[in-house]
Amino acid sequence: MSPGTYTLLLSRSAPATIAFGAAGERRLDRGWYAYTGSAFGPGGLSRVERHRRVASGEHDVRHWHVDYLTGDPGTRLDAVFVTEDADRECDVARALADAGEPVPGLGASDCDCGTHVAYAAERETLAAVASEEHESVR
Repeated sequence: MSPGTYTLLLSRSAPATIAFGAAGERRLDRGWYAYTGSAFGPGGLSRVERHRRVASGEHDVRHWHVDYLTGDPGTRLDAVFVTEDADRECDVARALADAGEPVPGLGASDCDCGTHVAYAAERETLAAVASEEHESVR
């Protein structure tokens, strides 16, 4: 599968405190979360399928910060936005954080960004930006 950048759009039906491994606990409100990542290693964007398996409960290994969010029973994967063959991870993450509210310290341990996770109370706040920033929805 080709490499690229992706954004997971996630919903939470209730607030919760989630432990994000070494990043510590975060209190997350009910609402919508967007996580932006990149997949340029072996397998490329097949990484998105791994995120789907974690979200569905089929895979319980927690490797990245987002795994703790997608693997929480109160989180639902709503949509995946994808841009193939382009590393836009930090640009997209910043645009989403500017549109919503950044969730500090998550998903950005390999760059200088403060976060790659954004929050908004309404779906459209994040979905509109993700749609503008990416080529397709899967």
